[in-house]
Amino acid sequence: MTFKTTLKPSNHNFDVEEDETILEAGLRHGYTLPYGCRNGVCGACKGRVLEGSVDHGESEGSVLNAAEMAQGMALFCCAKPTSDIVIECREVHADKDIPVRTLPCRVQKIERLADDVIVLYLKLPANERLQFLAGQYIDILQKEGKPRSFSLANAPHEDDLLQLHVRNIAGGAFTHHVFTEMKERDILRFKGPLGTFFLRDDDKPIIFVASGTGFAPIKAIIEHALHIGMQREMHFYWGARTLADLYMLDLAKQWETQGITFTPVLSEPRAEDQWQGRTGFVHQAVLEDYSDLSGHQVYACGAPIVVEAAHRDFTTLRGLPNEEFFSDAFTFVPKT
Repeated sequence: MTFKTTLKPSNHNFDVEEDETILEAGLRHGYTLPYGCRNGVCGACKGRVLEGSVDHGESEGSVLNAAEMAQGMALFCCAKPTSDIVIECREVHADKDIPVRTLPCRVQKIERLADDVIVLYLKLPANERLQFLAGQYIDILQKEGKPRSFSLANAPHEDDLLQLHVRNIAGGAFTHHVFTEMKERDILRFKGPLGTFFLRDDDKPIIFVASGTGFAPIKAIIEHALHIGMQREMHFYWGARTLADLYMLDLAKQWETQGITFTPVLSEPRAEDQWQGRTGFVHQAVLEDYSDLSGHQVYACGAPIVVEAAHRDFTTLRGLPNEEFFSDAFTFVPKT
């Protein structure tokens, strides 16, 4: 059995499946409701049930007291509809709608996917979840030295573990530590979510351009788009030096079966790569494929030289409106 949920004041509505919480259903349908823990502890998802009834589930006796329940309040991360309902709830539309927090985390898993790329999986404390928009980043806080910024590579609907893609940068103290000393169960602190690199509501076709580990936030955005069933045309270009640098190539190829057009581009393929695909600079491949970008949105992430060249050439040579170019340049220092 399913129940219809209507959000006020937006009048958005979605179906909630049997045994599904209001928050879970909202996120599944692409409506980002506020949350902090997803298990009834923090109260960030608190809202009012205006019509209909809900089963409060695990929120009984939690931060939601009896007086609030009598007034129609509910924790949407725990509550499940028992009828069609109308609820009053603030929706998250932009980065400013999400509080920036400082949290501890534990290194749950360290996975090396290339000679110079490690994927870190970070586990938050039991009663914490980080709400973020796909494409945003966090700052890892160090006892000594400046914070280090890393994009979140997981989509918000898969937030049990936070995923970071770390490239070994020559002279980088933190990345050297990750590659030579970091162990599973190490404790880190971070601040986030941060940044304005996230998917905008629109119906224009999208071009994604990533170089190297600029793949991380693009991965999060694409997985979010697929999760919510977005129907916009999407073309993903991933540039790297060699075949080994396309460290999640199988995943990108898998997206092709879900309607994403994927174009890998190598700038310095090795003989042993036996590369038959596109070569050169990744943004140049976009220029070769598209004579007019005036009706598109572009999301570009990676080395500054790649992002800057893409912005310059797409806007001046292909008519892309400046306001439809969204970017996150990896400068290997804290972002401002």
